[in-house]
Amino acid sequence: MKKSALRRQAYDEPLWWGLFSAGGVCFAVVVPAAILFLALLIPLGVVSLDAERARSLLFSLPGILFVGAVVCLPLFHAAHRIRHGLFDLRLGRDKPNKWLTYGGAALLSAVALGGVLLGMLQ
Repeated sequence: MKKSALRRQAYDEPLWWGLFSAGGVCFAVVVPAAILFLALLIPLGVVSLDAERARSLLFSLPGILFVGAVVCLPLFHAAHRIRHGLFDLRLGRDKPNKWLTYGGAALLSAVALGGVLLGMLQ
């Protein structure tokens, strides 16, 4: 068999597809609910949430789960779409694109979760 005909197995693809899938579910279910509450119901006064209660909710274990579901997983969903879009358009090489997209998602996720963790320490 020719060397060019051999294909390398991508062992990390199931990880990225799993994060893509989880991010898609959160983006379709959790994000609209968060937008409904944070952008409509609370400002209109339908649901009351004072600043101290919001702070105690955000800077706790449920807050970490909320940020993970609303920020981190959709970031990996978007990164996967961007990476495969670049691949389909034949822009750049796949390995650097993978590092840029997933690395960017991981960095932004670390910043978001780090902010919640720092808030928990105060």
